Amino acid sequence: MNVEIYSDVVCPWCYLGQARFRAAVARFGGDVRVTWRPFQLDPAAPATVRPAGEVLAEKFGGPEQVAAAHDRLRALTAAEGLPFAPEKSLSINTRDAHRVIGLAGTAGVQDAVVERFFRAHHAEGRNLADAGTLAELAAEAGLDAAAVRDLLETDQGVAEVEEQGARARALGIGGVPFFLFEGQWGVSGAQSTEILESALRQVADNIAS
Repeated sequence: MNVEIYSDVVCPWCYLGQARFRAAVARFGGDVRVTWRPFQLDPAAPATVRPAGEVLAEKFGGPEQVAAAHDRLRALTAAEGLPFAPEKSLSINTRDAHRVIGLAGTAGVQDAVVERFFRAHHAEGRNLADAGTLAELAAEAGLDAAAVRDLLETDQGVAEVEEQGARARALGIGGVPFFLFEGQWGVSGAQSTEILESALRQVADNIAS
C-alpha cells in the first residue's frame, strides 16, 4: 500500500501524527510504503531565525495562549513517548529541510531523516534552516552528508517543493499532517493510532475488492 504524508517539520501535530502512524502501521502489519511530501506552513517565512514562541505569540494572541497550546501538546506527545521541548524550537523557513527530505527519499532513508528532523526541531531546538545542521542530522539518519551539502549549494529540489505545495492545494489540503492513501483516500490531522489503523485496513480491503 502506498501512503503519502504531507507534513512540515516545524508542525508539532505532524510530529505527533508520525508517531501515531508508525504505531498504526505496526499494528496493521501489512506492507506500507510511505512517501513524505512537503507542505510549508509558511513558505514566506524569513531567513532570520527567531524563537518560535515569540512568533507564535504574535500570531495567536500572546504568550498565555501559546503556553496553553504547548501544555496540551506536552501531554499528547508524552503519551506517545516523544521528547518535546517547544520552548527550544526556532521559527525558520523549512524549504531546505524539505529538499533534504526529498533527497533522502531517493536514498531509501526518508523515514529515518524525517524522524530525526522532527526530534531535532521539537525536542532539541536545532536550526533546520542551517545547511551544516541539516547535513549533520541527515548523516545521523543514514544520508551522505556530502550529498546534502552539494544539494543545498544548488537549487535542486526547490521546484519539487513548490510543485507538491501546488498539488496539495489542488487536492484541497489546507492543513497537516494529511495522509493520502493510494492517491485516493485521505485522512486529515494527527488522528489516533486506532483511527489510522482502521484507515489502513479499510484501504487494504478496498484494494483487495
